[in-house]
Amino acid sequence: MFFQQIVNGLTLGSIYALLALGYTMVYGILLMINFAHSEIFMVGAYCGFWILSILPVLNNYSGFILILVFLATLIISGILAMFIEKIAYKPLRRAPRLSPLISAIGVSIFLQNLIMLSVSFQSLPYPERFEIKQFQTTGIVINSLQIFIFCFAITLMILLHIFIRRTKLGKAMQATSQNHIVSQLMGINVNGIISLTFFIGGGLGGIAGILNGMYYGSIKYNMGFLPGIKAFTAAVLGGIGNIKGAMVGGFILGILEA
Repeated sequence: MFFQQIVNGLTLGSIYALLALGYTMVYGILLMINFAHSEIFMVGAYCGFWILSILPVLNNYSGFILILVFLATLIISGILAMFIEKIAYKPLRRAPRLSPLISAIGVSIFLQNLIMLSVSFQSLPYPERFEIKQFQTTGIVINSLQIFIFCFAITLMILLHIFIRRTKLGKAMQATSQNHIVSQLMGINVNGIISLTFFIGGGLGGIAGILNGMYYGSIKYNMGFLPGIKAFTAAVLGGIGNIKGAMVGGFILGILEA
């Protein structure tokens, strides 16, 4: 029973960790909490829902659909996050800390109501396009979806770590998180790096939304609220602004919840 809950917790933790990365990356760059991030998670889930719903003809090409869904959602969610940064954060960078918080909450409420009024206020069943197999060993039951979620999340985290540590853009992000003014003097496009940070964080949040929809089998306009709070808690638990800490915090919170 204990090990079964560990398996369940690692699956939940994978989703929380991906979502927590968005919070911690934005805080690391701007020292602000993006409380609209949970709605990017929700929009990502709906993007996956729409793409899976309109591509039934490609059912025999499950791998292709999966790649298409994740890539499209990453791009759409990332662009949405960049747009939110432009309208809700950039004009308020020099404002008191409470102002961006209020602005983010306003964006969050707007996105929730937009989906509720334009799509549905009821839960929608997530399209099942992939066969889920179960495996049992020594009393532990694990299915192929849990394995996929965990492995896919770990892969994304490793790629993010390599990107930040090994690429010029990643090093520019690290420099910007240390000091905006010095980074500008060194020739770094700080505004561009901030936009890139929101794009990556938003993209990961959108992918987490798809994984959440696949795991629970349904989505709703307010589905981002609780996972958003939990992911923010995970980011704080791991040390807000610390990418590795956000990953670990997500897994710890998932295991504790399970």
